[in-house]
Amino acid sequence: MTASTYWPQDQWTALATMMFTGLALVVLRGFWSRIAIFLGLIFGYLLSWILDLTAGKIHSADAGGKVVDHWRLDLTPVKEADWIGFPHLHAPSFSGSAIIVALPVLIALVAENTGHIKAVGEMTGDPLDDRIGTAIMADGAATMISTVAGGPATTTYAENIGVMAATRVYSTAAYMCAAFFALLFGLCPKFGAVVAAIPGGVLGGITVILYGMIGLLGAQIWIRNKVDFSQPLNLIPAAAGVIVGVGGVSLKITDNFELNGIALGTILVLTGYHSLHWLSKAAGTDRPALLDGGLTEYDHQKES
Repeated sequence: MTASTYWPQDQWTALATMMFTGLALVVLRGFWSRIAIFLGLIFGYLLSWILDLTAGKIHSADAGGKVVDHWRLDLTPVKEADWIGFPHLHAPSFSGSAIIVALPVLIALVAENTGHIKAVGEMTGDPLDDRIGTAIMADGAATMISTVAGGPATTTYAENIGVMAATRVYSTAAYMCAAFFALLFGLCPKFGAVVAAIPGGVLGGITVILYGMIGLLGAQIWIRNKVDFSQPLNLIPAAAGVIVGVGGVSLKITDNFELNGIALGTILVLTGYHSLHWLSKAAGTDRPALLDGGLTEYDHQKES
């Protein structure tokens, strides 16, 4: 999403926003450091407004991917939005083909939830592995409650975990307050229009940092658990899964059923690792390390 949708809308604003946010995270201290992501959004918002006034429209991909002349910051929907509004509730509808298409997403969501819980545990220094089942169950319950009234599915978002890493605020009370205010602001369409008006380039710069943070937190979990990627058994499934997940590789099974992105990457990692592990034990093979970590010839002779 960041590389294909947000960043191309205004690459220079995205770059400036990313650099400002990174600078704020590193240089600022105390309260200002904790709201560095918010400051980055404000910076990008103002920069887009100034560029619209001075440079005019930009010729680039819009939110739909079509290359046209468009304003970086369009506040027309904000002017037209009401101050107070209520959601339009409606009963859910069921479709067999839609259910089949959505099922692989569950695999990705379970993996995403698990990864996020582990990342939070890594950040706080308090292992939360015993809470993973509760978190997945709560996520499923929230999705059921939302969709029964015609709302969207819910999940734990990488952006939220990235914000936790950036602000270093892990208090559950703080996030309960944030949820309450999110519900309150949800009744104000004008506020929603202000958020929706955030230029794509600004989101591109912000999400590069947020997605990068959660990715590196995952890598930190591997490091602290001393996962040896010089061994093909660990390296091959992880390498394939990362590239498939990040690159959006797809596997078309039927005309109405396709696995792609995180869902396909998760399946490859899980099935690949356990299959290779079983086959390796069955064959009685012990593969040498693919990477030697820069050992010298003397080290190799000493090991042998």
